[in-house]
Amino acid sequence: MNLLEKFKETVLSVVPIMAIVLVLGLTVAPLGSVTMIRFVAGGLLLIIGLTIFLLGVDIGILPIGERSGAALTAKRNLALLLGVSFVIGFMVTIAEPDVQVLADQIGNVAAGVNKWVLVCMIAIGVGLFVMLGLLRTVLSLSLRWVLVVAYVLLFVLAFFSPAAFQGVAFDAGGATTGPMTVPFIMALGVGVAAVRSSGKKEDGDNSFGLTGIASIGPIAAVCVYGIVLSVTGSSGAGQEVLSAAQETGAVLSDKAAGLGIFVQLFPEVVKEVSLALMPLVVMFVAFQIFLVKMPPFQVRRMISGLVYSFVGLIIFLVGVNGGFMPAGQQLGLVLGQSAVSNGGIWIVLLVAVGFVFGAVVVCAEPAVWVLTEQVESVSGGTIKRKVMLIALSAGVALSIGLSMLRVFYGFSLWYILLPGYALALILTFFCPPLFTGIAFDSGGVASGPMTSTFILSFTLGVASSCGGSSVTDAFGVIALVAMTPLIAIQILGIIFKNKSSKTKNPEVAR
Repeated sequence: MNLLEKFKETVLSVVPIMAIVLVLGLTVAPLGSVTMIRFVAGGLLLIIGLTIFLLGVDIGILPIGERSGAALTAKRNLALLLGVSFVIGFMVTIAEPDVQVLADQIGNVAAGVNKWVLVCMIAIGVGLFVMLGLLRTVLSLSLRWVLVVAYVLLFVLAFFSPAAFQGVAFDAGGATTGPMTVPFIMALGVGVAAVRSSGKKEDGDNSFGLTGIASIGPIAAVCVYGIVLSVTGSSGAGQEVLSAAQETGAVLSDKAAGLGIFVQLFPEVVKEVSLALMPLVVMFVAFQIFLVKMPPFQVRRMISGLVYSFVGLIIFLVGVNGGFMPAGQQLGLVLGQSAVSNGGIWIVLLVAVGFVFGAVVVCAEPAVWVLTEQVESVSGGTIKRKVMLIALSAGVALSIGLSMLRVFYGFSLWYILLPGYALALILTFFCPPLFTGIAFDSGGVASGPMTSTFILSFTLGVASSCGGSSVTDAFGVIALVAMTPLIAIQILGIIFKNKSSKTKNPEVAR
């Protein structure tokens, strides 16, 4: 078991954010002793919970994903492969902690949105596009054209969706690719690619892109959900029911029992986690009986992994809801109010804080380090990890800094999303296919647990203090973070292609 390794990864991911918040909360943005104590306690619970959860995913969930992909492909039944891949995408997404956190935050500020209906819509979107991604792999379809067609149709769909759902939808695409969904989908894709591999180079290219395609599904699904609510005239569709500031105040006043808030949250969180993981348990039992037929030793490991995931997810969500997210909202509220009241240097400070949070979040994300190793290996060392980290850090920092300006001045999310995604899709025509696959797979890498929990909460607080709509102004920050790697990695891929051409290595550069 690599418990210590997982603990180190989680500490590196969470502690930098905690340090910045503590400095700000004790100086320019005083948060109060109750909020600070809860924040520290919530951060510790988050570290412990995420460590245990990731360990469970590694030892019990990933192996069955890879075995299922290999077993399904070996049966040479395309209908069976696609049908079961939909079920896998659906079930795994429901259990994704980032999706649970996002749905809770949406439910706090938007009327007419049922949490579990929203989660199921996101899960349906992932399931359908996992099917599409595996179909592309099996048929060796061009990733470039699948992405171009899918995103063009997606933006048309988003255009007809209510404004209140547009930012939420694109955030759902980033939040879905979290610590549960990404490893499982990648394991499923590896299993499929391993069986169908014929040793040709294009098979290596086809092994990337599944996660990138899957992340389109939840965006489309939430847009459809918004359109349905709008057409049916469901009560309060897209309207705010509670501002981020009011929600923060409610948390701090109504549950002012100090650390007792974590005890109060425990029963409800246990219930929600049980509902989220039960379909996954049923799916695993069915797979074991009818598909993979693992030996007893592997079955015991799978059961242990599920137990670890269950316990870890409970601790994670209790920490997030009890201390981490409320402190993020309160910090955003205080800094936003200072910027509104005083302007000038406070606006600069607000943007600078967002910029620093972006740089720290992406550098602290464990999956980013895995990604940078992957790109350095694929490029034969031509593209160094340090260069990758600088590119991703600058891009994500810029995206969150822009998000602060967008929230403060109230300009449309489309002013950033449209040119950003247009550039990402244009780059696919110049970038080597392998790097395009890696880039779109990594779109969700930067938008990990810290973005879905703390950064979104911080942005909600800023939006509330600025007097705008929390729904239309705050949501969209995860989408901007997820968009950055699509551009950064493809630019690096083009650089690598040019260097390879000069060294007369066209086999890798094509």
